[in-house]
Amino acid sequence: MRSEDIPFEGGPLDGRTLPILLGPTGQPPKLYEVPVPEAGGGPPTVLVYRREAAGFSRRLGVPRGWKYVYDPEGRGSGGLKWPWSKRG
Repeated sequence: MRSEDIPFEGGPLDGRTLPILLGPTGQPPKLYEVPVPEAGGGPPTVLVYRREAAGFSRRLGVPRGWKYVYDPEGRGSGGLKWPWSKRG
């Protein structure tokens, strides 16, 4: 499988670049979840990053790469809510 170095913005991973596995279409996943273990042994905290276009080409407006932006509200924010899709 191919991977691509993708930068992160905001949150604890701000400024870092990590190799992310690409899907069959050549794009990284829309959500990237990072589990952070709790110091007291409790359930881990999950940090959520959303994929955004890093830039666009001049002529066609096609995305020229990707970046992940920190989403402090987690999975519940944004997106379409179809009646037949299950969240979480």
